[in-house]
Amino acid sequence: MTEVAASAAGAAETTMDRFVIDSRASRFTVRAFATGILSAMGHNPTVGIRIFSGEMKFDPEQLKAGAFQLVIESSSLGVQDDISDKDRREMERLMSDEVLETSKFPEIRYEASDITIARMGDALFSAKLDGSLTFHGVTRKESIAARVTQMGSMLRASGEFSLSQANYGIKPVSVAGGALKLKDELKFSFEIVARKQE
Repeated sequence: MTEVAASAAGAAETTMDRFVIDSRASRFTVRAFATGILSAMGHNPTVGIRIFSGEMKFDPEQLKAGAFQLVIESSSLGVQDDISDKDRREMERLMSDEVLETSKFPEIRYEASDITIARMGDALFSAKLDGSLTFHGVTRKESIAARVTQMGSMLRASGEFSLSQANYGIKPVSVAGGALKLKDELKFSFEIVARKQE
């Protein structure tokens, strides 16, 4: 790359605004699905992700985005269902100790440098992220699609995606002697707010 081209590329990069995730204004959940003879009870647990951070660069005029990164504290996942405190504590213990093994794998990390942006309306965009997810000590390529709305200095991105626990070396939870267990698929849903940094 010539010096002029390199400086032009650097200038293009610096024109992008930096947006940082506001986790308190965001919502990020995981849904698991029950199977087994007790699954008729309909208990498909919903887990809230409480502590996460991240940022990206974005230029809505040029329809360009810089690298996106998201880091989740694996110990911050908590059961949101209306269940007894005893059941909640037991489910969260199983999730932390046996499923996520949070002491060994304290972070879940997603990084995407390949982002495709398309305009859907005046302040509405679609985004396709092709990146790498590191989850339970395993790193795999994962694609995520999102709808992004720009409201002044704020971005709101929403969407959902599914993951296979087996792909990340996770054995689905089984309780009551296997009468109630969780399927391999996990469904993630997000509505993430990010604010422009001056």
